[in-house]
Amino acid sequence: MAKLLSAIMGSSREQRRANANRTLLHYLAWRGGKLFGPIPEGVRREFFCLDPHTWVWHEEWTDNSGQHHAVTTRYDLSKHGILKSQGVNSYQRLSAQEERNFRAAAKQYIVSSQTELQRLVAA
Repeated sequence: MAKLLSAIMGSSREQRRANANRTLLHYLAWRGGKLFGPIPEGVRREFFCLDPHTWVWHEEWTDNSGQHHAVTTRYDLSKHGILKSQGVNSYQRLSAQEERNFRAAAKQYIVSSQTELQRLVAA
């Protein structure tokens, strides 16, 4: 049992920290996906901040014919604006409405995440 726990948790301090960061990122991504309303059964939706300049929206589902679908949208922030990418080398600038929607979602994610992190630290 100790070997199993060690493999899961990691043996070094750096590995334990990396595992904790990964777990927290997955948890906040899951919570971020819920900001846009209820997630239908069989759908995986995530929205999260990967680093100060990169946000990700990811959604997976299986259609009625059993075909699996996955869409990942990456948002890259710079002083020149926000670019989104779906797939390889397909960057495009957000429209004005898309940018307003993105900024509102990012703000809601930040507030929600800060609140949740404070709750977890206090527990």
